[in-house]
Amino acid sequence: MFVRWQSLDVATDTPPLPGFEEVARARHFDAPEALDVTFYEIRARSLLNRLPERSRMPFRWTINPYRGCAHACVYCFARPSHRYLDLDPGRDFERRIVVKVNAPELARAELARATWRREHVALGTNTDPYQWAESRYRLMPGIWQALRDAATPASVLTKSPLLLRDLPLLRELASGPGFEAGLSIPTIDERAWRETEPHTPHPRARLEAVAELVRNGIPTTVLVAPLMPGVNDRPEQVERILEAAREAGATQVSGIALHLRGEVRELFMSWLRERRPQLVPLYERLYARGAYLPKQERARLQQLVRYEPGSPRTASNSPVSISRSISRSIASRESAGSSPVSTRRWMSRSRQRRNLRISST
Repeated sequence: MFVRWQSLDVATDTPPLPGFEEVARARHFDAPEALDVTFYEIRARSLLNRLPERSRMPFRWTINPYRGCAHACVYCFARPSHRYLDLDPGRDFERRIVVKVNAPELARAELARATWRREHVALGTNTDPYQWAESRYRLMPGIWQALRDAATPASVLTKSPLLLRDLPLLRELASGPGFEAGLSIPTIDERAWRETEPHTPHPRARLEAVAELVRNGIPTTVLVAPLMPGVNDRPEQVERILEAAREAGATQVSGIALHLRGEVRELFMSWLRERRPQLVPLYERLYARGAYLPKQERARLQQLVRYEPGSPRTASNSPVSISRSISRSIASRESAGSSPVSTRRWMSRSRQRRNLRISST
């Protein structure tokens, strides 16, 4: 069988992935970034995920080739999705990564169906498709090729400049059915970055990726999210990002306030007590009534992210309108007190298991 990756150390004594009836193939990589990470290779039964009709997102379809994320962002809203696998949303989410090794083949097959209507497909809505694992498994080129060949518009949100590896394919998508990139850059403050997202590429590298994408004609958004009171919300901190984004030529900058739901709230507060104990009373007060900041505080944070690009693109059917709609959708959900998008939260654990065919070799 053709293998996309090299330099593997195959673990033979790793127990089966909890929550599955069959044994997944578990691998370790002999690389500093992944020495304590286990990658569970599975053969998924389906890849395209349809969002519920009640979703306010401006797209209906998503693709997530990985589950779990080695970026280890303390605020990540996707952490509870690991519970569906009977895995911990804390350490397991960061160190036990599920890899859908047949994702490119599935994408091509599902997008080739006669019933496919070429609707927008979003990637990076749950976990980062360009996290470290992608440098070894190389699933994304095949997915982009399938989207291109199916004349399907797409977008991606990532924290990694690794997406530049696939720049030729992204250019083809942008000049064809349509493509937009989003780089998540919550801060360029060195301390805040290292503490809140310890295994992500440097924010400056992400800004360089923004500039390169724009130079290649790809509409690119900088997402300043989440904005965390007392951590990355000082006006001078945000202004530095706006200036850097403007210099890079970002088409748009959007900001989203931190939301803390369920287990993410527990994990974040634990981190806060350890790293920023002086902020604990503030957060207990701000989030006393639920997962979202009070309306007045959200409005304050939104005012910080006021961006005027050098050459704005305002066409209503341009890819940029997707990012603008996403930001507005999230804001409206916050106002209504509803939850953020999670592409798996409506699916029962038993159904998820049925949807995945595990490789037992």
